[in-house]
Amino acid sequence: MKHWITICACSALLLQACGQNTEGAKTEPQKEERKIPELPAIKHTFKLTDYLTDNSDLEKDVDALFQTLDDTAIVAQLIMPAVGRLGNTQTSINSLIGRRVIGGVLMLNGTKTEFTSWITEFNKLNVANGNPGFLYSADAEPSLFNRKIGGSSIVKKANEIMSLAEVNQCADTIAATLKAIGINYNFAPVVDLAKNGTVGYRGFAKVEANNVPWSNAFIARMQEQGIIATAKHFPGHGLVSGDTHKSLQAIDGELKEVKTYPGLIEKGVLSIMIGHLAVVNNPKYNTNGLPATCSKVIITDLLRKELGFKGLVVTDAMNMGGVTAVKGNSVKAIEAGVDILLMPLDCMKSHGEILAKYRSDAAFKSIVDAAAKRVLRMKLCAGAIK
Repeated sequence: MKHWITICACSALLLQACGQNTEGAKTEPQKEERKIPELPAIKHTFKLTDYLTDNSDLEKDVDALFQTLDDTAIVAQLIMPAVGRLGNTQTSINSLIGRRVIGGVLMLNGTKTEFTSWITEFNKLNVANGNPGFLYSADAEPSLFNRKIGGSSIVKKANEIMSLAEVNQCADTIAATLKAIGINYNFAPVVDLAKNGTVGYRGFAKVEANNVPWSNAFIARMQEQGIIATAKHFPGHGLVSGDTHKSLQAIDGELKEVKTYPGLIEKGVLSIMIGHLAVVNNPKYNTNGLPATCSKVIITDLLRKELGFKGLVVTDAMNMGGVTAVKGNSVKAIEAGVDILLMPLDCMKSHGEILAKYRSDAAFKSIVDAAAKRVLRMKLCAGAIK
């Protein structure tokens, strides 16, 4: 049952004075009512560690919250644009919030002061529009942290870190900065092998034996402090030669880097980012020319079913060359099993395409509902919705 509060009353009719000649008097047209959902009171407090547990209180709160959302708001949970020098303007994000078509924002190249100010403003707008609180994300990898967030404390690049103690120290510094800003979702660490020039310097795999234990340490430190961590770029970007920012790259044959992920999933990583990587010459996991971000074989069959991952699945940026040529890529990615579309080229268009299919295709509706509930569950556990 949907609950609503009317926040914009109809225009009053022109008053007609007693005994006054009213011939020719006109009535002003009524203004369209604007309604916002009345979100339910959250009855319990949760932590990130609750996300992967069987928790009846959490299930009840997710269901209660989901039941108050209309179709527009349900689809919005799956869309995350960026704000900053490499993203949208604050004004553009304000507009998207007012239209109720997004569920989070990536902080992309700005300063601590800017990000803090924007998040404060976005939170106010969400309250005014009856939106569930946002997931606020950042590419706060050790190698990109200081470039992406101006004014942040200096940390070593991932490939310069020499010990587990330094991993922990770096993670603590990053987490403290993100918490102070209001960011609750970190798109880090990179767990790809180190051979690729685009991503290799961004992870801990300079010594391959360190990759999983050091990545797990970074993830644990981040999530202990309330920041969702993300292992990327599934199913593996380290052994391809090109750059998915520019064009679709292909993994030829065996998925050698997938072996990195079971140890991360077992230890509780809460998010995995999918790379724009096709798979060729692999009878079981061939993506038929599509990037993994749009492949059900990779996301639903391999990551979800075979590896048992239950957290959030987010795409790499959907404005990258590795996916922009795919017609209807937003719908295809959701059909494949993605929970969050990161940086669609046109959020309004993506929302509209997903919403149209949501309303006309029962099977697709079930996929979207499940994804939206996973996002809402994470928001509750991250304290984004209180």
